[in-house]
Amino acid sequence: MAREAELRLREQLSRLRSLPLLRGARLSGDLERLQRQLERIVAEPSDEEIWRSVDLARHEDRPYTLDYVDRLLEDWFELHGDRHHGDDTAVVAGLGRFRGRTVVLAGNQKGRDTEERMRRHFGMAYPEGFGKAMRAMELADRHGFPLITLVDIPGAYPGVTAEQHGQGGAIARAQAKLARVGTPVVTCIIGEGGSGGAIATALADRVLMQENAIYTVISPEGCAAILWRDAGEAKKAAAAFKPDAAHCLELGVIDAIVPEPEPGAHTDFDEAARLLGNALEESLELFEGVSGEDLRRQRRVRFRTIAQLSATR
Repeated sequence: MAREAELRLREQLSRLRSLPLLRGARLSGDLERLQRQLERIVAEPSDEEIWRSVDLARHEDRPYTLDYVDRLLEDWFELHGDRHHGDDTAVVAGLGRFRGRTVVLAGNQKGRDTEERMRRHFGMAYPEGFGKAMRAMELADRHGFPLITLVDIPGAYPGVTAEQHGQGGAIARAQAKLARVGTPVVTCIIGEGGSGGAIATALADRVLMQENAIYTVISPEGCAAILWRDAGEAKKAAAAFKPDAAHCLELGVIDAIVPEPEPGAHTDFDEAARLLGNALEESLELFEGVSGEDLRRQRRVRFRTIAQLSATR
């Protein structure tokens, strides 16, 4: 309960910081009060705690998209293929019933054993995978179903074949497609949210992030290799760019943190799914009655101004 209270306080603090009237102005009394409350119950995450989030986000026993589908959706019907090149199993998409409403869901899927990891490209999508996700986006838009996306991707697949099939263009088209969807879009980072592969399915009205997930423009190892020419300095890199949920919320990159069972989602799939389901349900309820045009307008404004820093931050 204490951990959930901390995450709620962080969310409220992030919302107050993002109010236009506070940009460049003195912090309000409410903001100062929440900051004091937060300081009483939690200290700034240490470098070791940040790296712990990296480790847990990559944990081989962490729940993946299909684990949550099994626990949260009824009457699941999975789609296959991009209707152009083929089927990329690193991405799963389909329709189902989520707590009384029909939703479309797309998410990244890693593998549990060596054979499945190879088949699913270790969760790294080809252009065909993004094409499948775009099929799901079109389906949601056409029939007025809310769209849920679950992100757990180290990055888009970096191979020659993926580039030949137009990897960069596929990522850009997926983002453009999401910007035009006229139904609510809710995303949750459930593990690794890596670079363009993540944002391709995360341009949403509300972006959630599980407590031990990470969201990055580059992997800690990749950053370390560029800055220090040594991937072994990954911990130092992670401490510098802070990909953990608490810092992503503080920057305004995400809207809320979804709690996990202690010491991580990998220890209790059912409880992790319950907590995620509650957060998804609350998020979808926020957009009930909002017109498609308003959703598109607000979504575009949100991503054009994301992570802008005011003089008070």
